[in-house]
Formats: sequence, C-alpha cells, structure tokens
Amino acid sequence: MSRPLTRRTALGAAGAGLLMASLPSLSPFTGAAASAATRSGVGASRQSRLTAGTTLVHADLHNHTLMSDGDGDPDLAFDSMRSAGLDVAALTDHATVSDNILGNALAGLLPPAYKQIGGITRSDWARTRELADAANADGTFTAIRGFEWSEPLLGHINVWGSEHFTDIVDIGVMRPFFDWLMRSPDTPLIDGGSDGIAGFNHPGREPFRFQEFRFDARARERMVSLEMFNRGDDYLFEGFADGKSSPLCQCLNAGWRTGISGVTDEHGTDWGHPEGKGRTGLWVSSHDRAGVFEAMRARRFFATRTSGLRVDAVVLLDGVEHRMGAVIPGRGGDMRFTLDLARDAEWIGRELHLQVLRPGPSVPVVADVVSFRVGDPVSVTVPVSYDDGDWVLLRVSDPAQPNATPGPEGHPCNDLGIAYTSPWWLRP
Repeated sequence: MSRPLTRRTALGAAGAGLLMASLPSLSPFTGAAASAATRSGVGASRQSRLTAGTTLVHADLHNHTLMSDGDGDPDLAFDSMRSAGLDVAALTDHATVSDNILGNALAGLLPPAYKQIGGITRSDWARTRELADAANADGTFTAIRGFEWSEPLLGHINVWGSEHFTDIVDIGVMRPFFDWLMRSPDTPLIDGGSDGIAGFNHPGREPFRFQEFRFDARARERMVSLEMFNRGDDYLFEGFADGKSSPLCQCLNAGWRTGISGVTDEHGTDWGHPEGKGRTGLWVSSHDRAGVFEAMRARRFFATRTSGLRVDAVVLLDGVEHRMGAVIPGRGGDMRFTLDLARDAEWIGRELHLQVLRPGPSVPVVADVVSFRVGDPVSVTVPVSYDDGDWVLLRVSDPAQPNATPGPEGHPCNDLGIAYTSPWWLRP
C-alpha cells in the first residue's frame, strides 16, 4: 500500500542566479517568437534545470472558430494565438454530422448557423490545413491542423496530425472511432505525427465518459493526452459530487497511457489571450511539427493554467533518471521525484504544495505532500509498488486557495491546482 500521508517542507534559496534563470529575457527563441513572449508578459526561461536536450514551448491545442460553434473568424485565430505569446497552436473545430450525413455539397448550401450543430465539412477541413500551413514558421511558431470528434453522449476527442477527419458513425459506442483511428496503422508519418494522434477532452463532462474509458489496446500509443485543465476548470474530481469516479483514475486505471494537458477550448475571439485558462507545456527537441508530435507521443508535457510557467520533473529509481511520460521497467521501489518549477521574479518564494498522486479506486491516493517555496528544485522520495497500480504523477497546488470542484472531504487535492505533470508508468 502507499505510504500514509505526511507533510514536509523543502525551502530553496532564491539567489541572483535563480532570478536570472526565471526571467523571459533568457528565452532561447529569437525574432518573432521573442517578440511574442515579450508581448505576453512574464515567463520563465525555456531551459530545464533538471534535463538537457529539449526546450519548453507553450501550447494551446484545442480551439474553435465559426467553422463549427466558435464565434471568431478562423482567418484571425493563429495570429491571435501567436500575438499572445504561444509557441504552438491548433485549430480543432468540431466534427459532428456534416460530412457523413450531408456530404460536402449539400452542407455548403446551409446557413452558417447550421455549423453550431453540424460541424466541419470537407471544405472546412481543407481550409484548416491552408490556415495552419500559412501560419506555420519552423523555429518560431508551430501551427497545427486538428479536429474534435464530438459525440454528445460519450464525449469529445481531439485528433492532430491526421490527413483525414471523421464524423460520428454510431451513437453510444467508441469502437467505430478507434477503428477509424487505427484504420491504417502503417500510414507514413504526417509532419512527424502519425495519421492521427488523439486525446480525451474535458473528461467526464458528457454522461457516458467514453464508455467509462473503455480500453482499446490498439489505440493506446495514439491516445496521447487527457485534458485536466479545460478553460478554467480542474477535471480531477469532475462528477464526484454526483457519485462518479475521478476521470484521472478512471482513464489511467483502465490501461490508457495518456499524458496530462491543459487547453483553453476557446470559442470566443481572443484566442490565447485570457489568463487563467488551460494550456500545455511541451518539452521539444525541435520547434516544428515533427518536434511537437514527438513530444506528444513521448508524453513529455504538462498541464497548467498559468502563462509562462515552466515545469519539468524526473524520477530517480535504482540510479537511473526518467523524465515524465516514461515507462519504467520493474515493479517499483523508492522513487525520488524532483520538480523544477519557475515563472518570474514575483513567483520566487511563493508557497506551494507538491503532491504525489497514485491510483485509487475512485479518487487518486496522495502518497505524499511536500510544502515548498518556489526557488530551487524540490525533491521527495516515495515508495511506489506496481502492486498498488502502475502509474504515478505529480500535482502542484496552492494550499491557500480552494479547488472549485472538490473531491472527498479532507482530500489533499481539494486545493487549487497549479500544474500536473504527465505520469510515469511501471512495467514489470
């Protein structure tokens, strides 16, 4: 069983060197990317203090326009997100019924209001590619075409990097979507991605939760993400007040190996700009589509609702370090987790909690809590056994503020979520 909850404190020095490491002027990006970062305000250095070989990019991978149920002109979306300081952005308008039921020709004759229900057509899909290709600039801004498969009872799934899109085929069952996703597993990579990598959106908002996250082993590698921050909401305890399990436990306990993401799910006209909405930090080896898709497939990313936040984490087990998203061979042992978190000078000294989350039957078990002040990297050692479940991840929280969607009374995660790392998985 997991170790009983304890609380310890790790206070790091906040000297001049750390202050310089937290300032946006040290961003490795130049030109337009540096200007965008300056316009967006504060932000941490893009280099980790724990790992080498990758750079942090800030991403928003879930956005809508007038091509489905958004309010904004799609021609303006990518420019808005770039001006907000984002490094990576995707358009993911809804794919619902237009293509399968109406076909492209008939859909084009319907009034724009129809798109609130019908979603994208083949011509919209082609237009999304044109917009992404026009906005994409390797090294400074990565623009991605995607779509949101939208089934009103089961839930919504984003797909990125695919050549094609799909509407709803059958109501109430997941298998047709996974059949489509895996229809051609040997398809050559598209811009470094497979022909469809995907993620579970706002998990638990729709009543049947992807058939309770029914596991399909064929799709485990292509289902790369689970949204934990969507808009301003933390989905950790979504549905708990109605007697439902945590979507995090339900998804990961089912066998999925999803990283943890944050998105704005923007439906307005100020893509990328509102503070406090979800976003994703990706650790990329190259700032282009190939680098972004590689980081997503490696689950090398984190979720937050804070612009400019840097989060990296490693676990040390038997003398070997593993980054977030890794599958670790063995049955576990004493794992030493180290977290690097920074934003700007105002965050130095801020008191936060580092929580180690493990599997529970309905809500995550918090194996340990460390109280720390933002400064130097913070570490905690926790015994982790495969017998208690195969996943573990870190949640960073603000103990002074409440979680707007709380879980069981007294649960340590009833405070305000700041960030989630992607999990690590044990594999005997």
